[in-house]
Amino acid sequence: MGKNNEFLELNGIVEELLPSTTFKVKLDDGREILTYLSGRMRLHKIRLLPGDKVKIEMSPYDLTKGRIIYRY
Repeated sequence: MGKNNEFLELNGIVEELLPSTTFKVKLDDGREILTYLSGRMRLHKIRLLPGDKVKIEMSPYDLTKGRIIYRY
C-alpha cells in the first residue's frame, strides 16, 4: 500500500456518469477529464452521483484521463 509519488492528485466534481464505471469530472481548475473508479472503490461498492466531490489521481504524461481514488 505504498504511496507512489509520480501521480498528480487533484480534486474535482463528478459531472456525468458514463457506461462501464466511467465518469466525466470537472477539476477545480476548470478542465474536464475522463475518469474511472479505482479497484478499492469498486471493492467497497462506493457509488458516485453527479455533484459528488472526488479526489483524482492522474499520470503526468496523460492529463486527459484519471482514476477516482476518494469520495468526500
